[in-house]
Amino acid sequence: MRVQQKHLLSGAVVAGLLATLAGCSKPAATPAAAPAPAVGVVTVHPSNVPISIELPGRTAPYLVAQVRARVDGVVQQRAYTEGADVRSGQLLYTIDDAPYRAALANAQAAQQKAAANLVAANALADRYKALVGGNAISKQAYDNAVAAQGQAAADLAAAQASVTTARINLGYTKVSSPIAGRSSVSQVTQGAYVQASAATLMTTVQQIDPIYVDVTQSSAAGLQLRQAIASGQLRADSSAQPAVSLKLEDGSNYPLQGKLQFSGITVDQATGSVTVRAVFPNPQHVLLPGMFVRASLVQGTAANAFLVPGAAVSHDPQGRATALVVDGGGKVAQRTLQADTVSGANWVVTGGLKDGEQVIVDGLQQVKPGMQVRVAAPAAQPVAAATAATSAR
Repeated sequence: MRVQQKHLLSGAVVAGLLATLAGCSKPAATPAAAPAPAVGVVTVHPSNVPISIELPGRTAPYLVAQVRARVDGVVQQRAYTEGADVRSGQLLYTIDDAPYRAALANAQAAQQKAAANLVAANALADRYKALVGGNAISKQAYDNAVAAQGQAAADLAAAQASVTTARINLGYTKVSSPIAGRSSVSQVTQGAYVQASAATLMTTVQQIDPIYVDVTQSSAAGLQLRQAIASGQLRADSSAQPAVSLKLEDGSNYPLQGKLQFSGITVDQATGSVTVRAVFPNPQHVLLPGMFVRASLVQGTAANAFLVPGAAVSHDPQGRATALVVDGGGKVAQRTLQADTVSGANWVVTGGLKDGEQVIVDGLQQVKPGMQVRVAAPAAQPVAAATAATSAR
């Protein structure tokens, strides 16, 4: 019995060893392949993208009138409220007019005297004309009468001019606004003495609706723009007065659009820039003279350009713009772009991409060229904004 149990135990041990050896002889299981990383893409299509440039500038009044004294005298009254809007022709000051009323009366009396002398001279000349024909008087006497007649006529004309001058000076004692606009602080008070010879400044009136916006553009940027238009990279704006949008000091957008009025042709030697002037409606007087603003001017249109989100574009060590795309086989490929400007949050790409290519915008950190990837849900497509600020890079 014990011998039989030993044989059974030995058989069990041998069977266990064989099972163990059989298990060790099986090949090891291979790990599962890692899934392809997911990336977010945008599908780009060419379009006509308006190109604009954002420039710093300041506002300037549309009209400025310095109200100055045109006669000598003492200011008797200030007839306007400082800082208020005034109409064209509205009375601002009155100057003591007594001396000018007297001067006008004196000129009018001299005019009447000259008119009476002319009547007498005319009558004498007419009488002598009849007498000289019958040789009743000498020819010299008649010539003297005609000369006196002409002198009397000239004296009357001079007297009439003196009356006009005196009346003008009397009118200058009522100082009125030459334009409609916003008045400023009065430089003189009641009782002050003003002089025409010194052209005493009394106040200033500024028209601020509409209002100018003067911005400066570097001559190099202007040259680059002309070259881009000449090469066909940009298409010049066909409108006679391109629209201009404005951003205020606090970063908010001005609700009304302006129009480009002119671009200077003289380069400032100190700054290397030219002045560009736009005019804006300002009915609510939000814009005040001297405010710092940023103006966006549409310079042209990039034909068949692509809008690529800024997050998708990087630059290589040589400074060239690049982007990663997903090719037809689902692999990552790198593209070298022609991208010199940005429009809002997007790069304006004029070369290096094809219609319908999928540009990677999400998951860029985990992929590199040649990797197999899978495309997640497509991201929102970039949209061109006609008034988006564009800066040269």
